Amino acid sequence: MSVHAFVFPGQGSQSVGMGQALHDAFASSRAVFQEVDDALGQNLSKLMFTGDADELTRTENTQPALFAVSLATVRALESEGGFALTDKAALVAGHSLGEYSALAAAGTLGIAEGARLLRLRGQAMQRAVPAGEGGMAALLGVEAEQAQSICDDAAQGQILEIANDNGGGQIVVSGHMDAVDRAISLAKERGIKRAVKLPVSAPFHSSLMAPAAHEMEEALAKATLNTPKVPVIANVTAAKVTDPEAIRDLLVKQVTGTVRWRESVQAIAAMGVTNMHELGAGKVLCGLARRIAPDLATDNAGTPAEIEALLKAL
Repeated sequence: MSVHAFVFPGQGSQSVGMGQALHDAFASSRAVFQEVDDALGQNLSKLMFTGDADELTRTENTQPALFAVSLATVRALESEGGFALTDKAALVAGHSLGEYSALAAAGTLGIAEGARLLRLRGQAMQRAVPAGEGGMAALLGVEAEQAQSICDDAAQGQILEIANDNGGGQIVVSGHMDAVDRAISLAKERGIKRAVKLPVSAPFHSSLMAPAAHEMEEALAKATLNTPKVPVIANVTAAKVTDPEAIRDLLVKQVTGTVRWRESVQAIAAMGVTNMHELGAGKVLCGLARRIAPDLATDNAGTPAEIEALLKAL
């Protein structure tokens, strides 16, 4: 018997044009884009469909935009399939901002509230560190222990931490820009396959984000969080969570904490899930899952044709 998990992408999956086909094909998706636009007081959907790529890549836009596309996919799947996603899901998870999409899909968070929280999260992360002072780099062909040793040696009194353990030998480090540069040099000296600086505007998921975590703590304290209808795998624990107060706390910790994606996918597979479906823009998480848990069947849906194919599989 098939057991299904639904996962939601994070930053880096955005592209101009995303979501437009969903908007044009499904009234349920149009309603999501409208709700997000109204919540933010901005025509974010226009920016997504036909806007400027640099403007879309600004983290305060990217975060609610990717959330909107994921939820527009969820609603299209539900309206076309005649079921609630939570009736088909054993559990849900999301990568970084994707955790908010997972929580909205599970009924913990309303769409308007999720969009507003992610707008604030993007702005708070941007404000936390002056431009140019922090950065991130991807190390490819490296395991967690090796990456940690590179961080320790490159820090030299500054901050450099593992931001994402994405699995398949892909680890992202984050911290002061000078330390990131030193890590890239050290990685090359140590024979790491590739070390590349990421085109991001801040050192996400590092302790430099502490001011942003404080802002999110205040915002999340006022947010309405319901008990999820299915368990959510949290980024910072790689374990199931269902208690709204625990979820609130974990979302605050997530701002500065490591995204433990490799362990999250391993946990999903260990819980007996057979099929993992990535909902929203791109298929980054499918690619990672194939390297982490090759026995897990994966597919992605973010267009009308992909939704049609997924409905047959469900």
